Amino acid sequence: MSRQKTAISSNPLKSKADMVKAVNQLCDPLIPYFSDSGALLDIGDTYSQTSRRVAQMEGCLRPLWGLAPLYAGGGSWDGWEIYIRGLINGSDPGHADYWGDISSYDQKQVEIASIALLLILAPEQSWNRLDEVERIRLADWLNQTNARETVDTNWRFFRVLVNLALYKRGLKGDAKKMEEDLNRLDQFYISGGWYTDGDTDQIDYYVPFAFHYYSLIYAKQMENEDPIRSKLYKERASLFARDFIYWFGETGEAVAFGRSMTYRFAQSCFWGALAYAGVEAFPWGVVKGLLLRNLRWWFNQPIFSLEGILTIGYSYSNLNMSEGYNAPGSPYWAMKSFLPLALADDHPFWQSEELPLPHLEQKSVQREARMILTRENTGKHVIMFPAGQYAGFEPANNVAKYAKFAYSNIYGFSVSKGNYGLVQGAYDNSLALAEKDGLYRTRGKCDKFEISDSCVYAKWKPWRDVEVETWVIPGAPWHARVHKIRTARELDVAEGGFAFPKDQNGQGHADWNTIETDHEIAVLLPWGGTGIKRLLGTARPQIIHTEPNTNVCHPSTFLPTLTEELSPGVHWMASAVFVTPSPHSEQEYNLAPVLEVKGSQLLLKDGFSGSLLLHLDMQTL
Repeated sequence: MSRQKTAISSNPLKSKADMVKAVNQLCDPLIPYFSDSGALLDIGDTYSQTSRRVAQMEGCLRPLWGLAPLYAGGGSWDGWEIYIRGLINGSDPGHADYWGDISSYDQKQVEIASIALLLILAPEQSWNRLDEVERIRLADWLNQTNARETVDTNWRFFRVLVNLALYKRGLKGDAKKMEEDLNRLDQFYISGGWYTDGDTDQIDYYVPFAFHYYSLIYAKQMENEDPIRSKLYKERASLFARDFIYWFGETGEAVAFGRSMTYRFAQSCFWGALAYAGVEAFPWGVVKGLLLRNLRWWFNQPIFSLEGILTIGYSYSNLNMSEGYNAPGSPYWAMKSFLPLALADDHPFWQSEELPLPHLEQKSVQREARMILTRENTGKHVIMFPAGQYAGFEPANNVAKYAKFAYSNIYGFSVSKGNYGLVQGAYDNSLALAEKDGLYRTRGKCDKFEISDSCVYAKWKPWRDVEVETWVIPGAPWHARVHKIRTARELDVAEGGFAFPKDQNGQGHADWNTIETDHEIAVLLPWGGTGIKRLLGTARPQIIHTEPNTNVCHPSTFLPTLTEELSPGVHWMASAVFVTPSPHSEQEYNLAPVLEVKGSQLLLKDGFSGSLLLHLDMQTL
């Protein structure tokens, strides 16, 4: 017996009316769990780094990212009076459910941004519903953020939105603080539309769903008052769109990469923000398709509880990959993707026919983002090959989320469930090294990295006296890796390919088409295939049946792996890694890259065309 799908999975998501219905379908299941005051929402027992009270405030306010544009565009929701009570009571220090004073570096600084958006987009249905005392009290409560220190990242935008909201409602915010925040945020800009999220080495989804999303709201709202900055933000977003489109496959799935993956369909909120700000980076039908296909894909994943409430996880409920700041209501950050509901019915975004992706190259070199992306001929499968990515504040499972050799929109990435052995470690798309004790280390922060037109290079040290140089040659369905390992220790080494689902839609397959020799192992199934080939070295192939719920996309996976034992010295290893969602993959599997060693010269060639992919002089390196 299979679980009944949620109603939203049957929503065709073709029109504005469908999107209005989707917001209602997402918010209706929450109604029984609001406090009588309307200020708190209790939908789970798990904890985050903040207090339980603040987590319930977070759960209450995050749906406003969708409800605010819903009301701005003429829509409605049966539970709206809950929020009117919540705004009044949550900001009242005399009420039992008062949200509390705002401190420096406080989670409340994040959550007030959704109230700011509500006051900006839908004042008639919010601000104008309050009496004069209630308005002053709410404004004073919001204004506390201007007297506090905030995290020197995208968090500065939350204060910008609060000051923008106060300005739009004719109140005194802190114009000087807003200008200071905007100037500091500009210092995180790299080029080509890309930002870093503070002084760090991670460049991830916070660029589209934070930096560009908030800046496009500002750009639209301040077109007249701040035309220069407004124009600049729109230009940057247009540049960014040309790269970001490569993160999405033909059927809507986007590459799983980085932290905050439980925000799920916030992946596509950038496309809606383009529409809201009037930035036609691609024809409106293309922009519309990017947003709607992503939402359709998400709403057909098992991401809801039996009550229809979003759970913590990625493609299914999964606390293993969550962040320390993920509370039960955190997933509703994804409501940002409904921003286009603020647009009029006759806006060209809504009137345009949805279009597929335009022609995209099979490879996109994105140097600012420190990565290369490739896609298969069908356009369905996208693989990201990063280097030099690392979150300096060390979020949970930092290495798994940023430092693997490859990430996929279909096969995601895996997060270790324990620290012993290859089964618990689930080291997909990694070179894992252990000091003969079963405790493996993989690539973390890179000492050096380089993104060329055809290769991703990195130098990294799992121990002080072990140095690894890695050359990754991107491709799909095949890519290749070459490693030079200098070690003063005896090591066990494991080279992992892609973690692959054991079943499809809950249905397994009795007869696995397994290819196994002394240098390769592959499994070809009706829903695709995966494998790994040794090209250089003495590694032995095997299948690792990883711990359940380690992969963010698939709860049960196996992992083609090469294992080898190394003595102290200098060693060269090379492998070719295969993965495809194509059901007939035997022919593609037989076109693996070929490696030749002539003297000290290492030559890696394409298995189909014979063209040279990589040439290294092993003696001089």
